[in-house]
Amino acid sequence: MISVSEQDYIKAVYRLEQQFGNVNTTALAAELNVTAASASGMLKKLSQANLVSHHHYRGARLTEKGRNVALDVIRRHRIIELFLVEILRLGWDEVHKEAEVLEHAVSDKVLAGMDRLLGRPTRDPHGSPIPSSDGYLARQATVRLDEMEVGSSGVVAEITEDNADLLQYLSRLRLVPGTRIAVCQVSPIDAMITIACGQTEMNVSPKVASAIRVSLRKRSNKK
Repeated sequence: MISVSEQDYIKAVYRLEQQFGNVNTTALAAELNVTAASASGMLKKLSQANLVSHHHYRGARLTEKGRNVALDVIRRHRIIELFLVEILRLGWDEVHKEAEVLEHAVSDKVLAGMDRLLGRPTRDPHGSPIPSSDGYLARQATVRLDEMEVGSSGVVAEITEDNADLLQYLSRLRLVPGTRIAVCQVSPIDAMITIACGQTEMNVSPKVASAIRVSLRKRSNKK
C-alpha cells in the first residue's frame, strides 16, 4: 500500500520530470516545501520500492510502476476538481486544495461514478488533460503565451498554475480555456504583452503569460 506522503512525492517527481528531466533532491525539496534530508530519505524509500530510479549524481526519474501511480493520482485529482466545479459549483480557484485532500480518500467506485456523471471528461477546469483509466495521457500541441509571436493567434488551452489569486485574476479578464486571443504587440521595455480578445485589448505581464498555454491557430498560406 502506497502512503499519502509517498503519492505526493511521486506526483511531485512526475511534475518536475516533465519540466526538467532528471529530478534532483534540492528541486524536489523546494517543490514540496520539505528539507533536503527528508526528500533524500523518501527518494531512497521509493527507489527500494521500484517506484523511482535514483542515482546520486544524475537525479531521480520515475520507473514505469511509479509513472502509473503518478498518472492515477493525477487522474483522481483532475476528475475531482472538475466534479467540484461542475457539480458542486465551486470556483476553479477553490478546488485545487480540496482535490489535494480528496484524491487520496475517494474510492475507485466513487471516482468511476464521478467520471460517468461528468460524461467521461478529457480536461479539468484549468484545461489540463485527464489521464484515462488505463494510464494514457493525451498531449495537445500548445505554446506559452509569452512565447507567441506578434500577429499569431489561438485558443487558450490550459492554465498551468494553481495559484488562487492568479486564477481569480484570469477569470476577471476572461482569459480561460476556450477563449480566442491574438498577440498584438510586445513592449521592448518591460516585455508586457498586448493581446486582443474579440474587440477587447488588454495588457498581460510576462509572469502571467507564462502560466497560459495556447493552442495556436494555423496561419493560412493564401494570398
